[in-house]
Amino acid sequence: MSKLKSKTVYLCSACGDDHPKWYGQCPSCNEWGTLGEYKVAKNRKKGGNGQPRDSRKLADVLHGGEVNRIPTGISEMDRVLGGGLLPGSLILLGGNPGIGKSTLALQILPAIQKPVLYVSAEESEDQVGLRARRLGVNSKTLHLSSENRIEGILDQISLVQSELVVVDSIQTVFSDELDSLPGSVSQIRECGQQLLQLSKQRNIAVIIVGHVTKEGIIAGPKMLEHMVDTVLYLEGDDRHDHRVLRSAKNRFGTTNEVGIFQMEAGGLVEVDNPSELFLAERQDDITGSTIFPSLEGSRPILVEVQALVSNANFGTPQRNVNGFDFKRLAMLLAVLEKRLGTHMGTKDVFVNLVGGLKVDDPAADLAVITAVASGARDKLISESVVLIGEVGLGGEVRSVSRLDARISEAKSLGFKSVIAPAANVKRMKKAPKGIKIFGVSNVGEAFQHLF
Repeated sequence: MSKLKSKTVYLCSACGDDHPKWYGQCPSCNEWGTLGEYKVAKNRKKGGNGQPRDSRKLADVLHGGEVNRIPTGISEMDRVLGGGLLPGSLILLGGNPGIGKSTLALQILPAIQKPVLYVSAEESEDQVGLRARRLGVNSKTLHLSSENRIEGILDQISLVQSELVVVDSIQTVFSDELDSLPGSVSQIRECGQQLLQLSKQRNIAVIIVGHVTKEGIIAGPKMLEHMVDTVLYLEGDDRHDHRVLRSAKNRFGTTNEVGIFQMEAGGLVEVDNPSELFLAERQDDITGSTIFPSLEGSRPILVEVQALVSNANFGTPQRNVNGFDFKRLAMLLAVLEKRLGTHMGTKDVFVNLVGGLKVDDPAADLAVITAVASGARDKLISESVVLIGEVGLGGEVRSVSRLDARISEAKSLGFKSVIAPAANVKRMKKAPKGIKIFGVSNVGEAFQHLF
């Protein structure tokens, strides 16, 4: 194939803008050292067949009825997507190496009854077949390909007439029209743009698997995340066998939902009750342990908060935390010392959310500060109590969202009492039966109930 004539521009990997010449500092976003060479074919047709597409009236679109989503057969995946795959959408799936991105992408394909193309640019068809055999994936409509040229991938999509395409991964796909190596900014931008154009013109769903950097963000230009409709992150680590699927961007659904999976020999398995998973090995006879119902989207998940407080052996006390914001912990320790008289200046404090779950819900404040106080005072907290509430700098306990859903989850797992913000308790129309609810206006009142 003869290459088309091309011109050279310089693309910023930070903001995605291109410039006619190289600069040390990008004129658009003022970032240094982000401009890279990018070759653009002069006579390449950008609009597919070169013909402009007709416009449509909004009234016609609104009266066209609901678009039917494609179920993936995995309810946790459908929950995060907003009900399933939407035809014409471009989805970016990222995560650390070995976390299970390719496994998840392969497991959702057997439920699709229409032709599906799985493009593994990193592995051969036989290698993908070995994984499919291990996962128990068997489908007569699934086609495998190890093509890594974007032109060849587009040709195979036309031949297969696929309704869903999986490209694993975008960093290994390249275009013949560019001279740069696969994974470069220009290649990722060009191949992503062609896949976007394909999904919109042919109204098919495309899932792109993307690598991440050591900082945990999608590798390549930030423009790739702006280009796609949905950005999914599969989180987890080697020390735990559970995986959390989060949506960082979703044009067709909420970004608050999470999917919980457990990695087993046969692949990723859905976790129907995540609260039981995170509380399975809890010990009731140790200090510094509290329970907090975290709200992940529409789903409450009970999480154990552990705190260990000991005398500092060196001049500067240690502050270590897993799964909770470090700066927020520092604020809670200051409230504990200033408002409640518990001296923490000579204490090492270690806080851990069991199971590796990361929580950014302010309603966890009361559970965290109580766990630290329990460890500092060496006093046990009843194993049947749940704590909910945001703590302010004055030691006040502020209201939280969706208290009823959190209480219902705690009741279903056998907890007998809940300590919650008094403002929330006053607004409750009817208290649930079988569980006691104590409304507190400040942390001191909560400690009176507990200690």
